[in-house]
Amino acid sequence: MRWLKGLLLAVILLVVLLLGILFAVNNQQALPLNLIWLELPPASLSLWLLIALAFGVVLGMIAMSGVYLRLRTLLTRAQRHNQQQRKELDRLRTQEFKESP
Repeated sequence: MRWLKGLLLAVILLVVLLLGILFAVNNQQALPLNLIWLELPPASLSLWLLIALAFGVVLGMIAMSGVYLRLRTLLTRAQRHNQQQRKELDRLRTQEFKESP
């Protein structure tokens, strides 16, 4: 079953890669990008889209880093609390055995 999942993923990645190559080949004309206050030099449409994708990925990672750090802190705190609870439970168990006649 695992090899089928890997094969399906490989086929999907290959199709996406081929579509990206086809898009890049068919859109090679140079276009300047006008950002209202700044006009960037002419480059191919596929290059502008790749730059926009990379910029979006980086912004998404930066935006999610705060949430990730908060959840990581909560997980560490919960693990520490869990460890303390286990120690207390073990102490109570051994105390119960010592008290029984």
